[in-house]
Amino acid sequence: MKLLLVKPRGFCAGVVRAIDIVNIALEHYGTPLYVRKEIVHNQSVVSDFKEKGVVFIEELDEVPQDSVVIFSAHGVSPVVRQAAKEKKLHVIDATCPLVTKVHAEVHRYKKQGYSILLIGHADHDEVEGTMGEAPDIMQLIETEGDAQSVEIPDPEKVVVLSQTTLSVDETKGLIDILQTRFPKLTRPAKGDICYATQNRQDAVKQLASLEIGLLLVVGSKNSSNSARLCEVARSFDIQAHLIDTTSEIDMQWLENKKTLGLSAGASAPEYLVQEVVSFLESQGAVVQEIETVIEDVHFALPRNLKSNHKKLPTLSV
Repeated sequence: MKLLLVKPRGFCAGVVRAIDIVNIALEHYGTPLYVRKEIVHNQSVVSDFKEKGVVFIEELDEVPQDSVVIFSAHGVSPVVRQAAKEKKLHVIDATCPLVTKVHAEVHRYKKQGYSILLIGHADHDEVEGTMGEAPDIMQLIETEGDAQSVEIPDPEKVVVLSQTTLSVDETKGLIDILQTRFPKLTRPAKGDICYATQNRQDAVKQLASLEIGLLLVVGSKNSSNSARLCEVARSFDIQAHLIDTTSEIDMQWLENKKTLGLSAGASAPEYLVQEVVSFLESQGAVVQEIETVIEDVHFALPRNLKSNHKKLPTLSV
């Protein structure tokens, strides 16, 4: 049995930055340390931080006044930021810079008088934050039906933006429908799509061309980009399963499989991937790594949180 271990896989630059932020904050500010929502969508990462004393909360009313709170990588709306100010919370913002870029575009198009259409999933934390930037002029597009029925006041001034963790393939069909209905549509910048999401999906397509019989994706069920990797494989009629850990592997999946593929979502830590590799090696798998593209993306830490400071500045609200 051959195991094709694809690269790139696992953590993207935004996730690395968010996790670094929490670790540095723990080191310098100690506990209690609060994080609004899951810092990234991975159960193992969240569980590890809980063991270190991090408290994950859904809303800021769960946080005592004057506490240190971290906003997750998915971003927040202005309503949340205002609530933090009112409670005098000391905020560290771990929002992925790619999400921040989309938020800035929302405000730019709003000033220019555009209607904004956002392609994304309603139940995703990132979409909640982005929609909150300009709820009066934004409409969410989830399905082809949405794209075909949405109405806007001025067809001459409409822009479509995207949840960053969707791929070009996922958004293309909806954008094409919108473009047909609104010929003057301003399309999203290519850089709005997360490079890591696209790279990992392209890597799975490469695996599919190598005639794998099964794809295992390390990632949590609430990770949109992880789930999509399975969907990409299934579009090529390849059996695919999303797993958090090796304990979720069903031995029946491995029966009569000559070649397996293994990838990981952008929020899945590498140690979980290596645990799966070790398990499959114990079952007789021979590992071959396949690299489809080299990633060299890094994001700077927030200005109020620098790891090389001997003494961090007092956090402002």
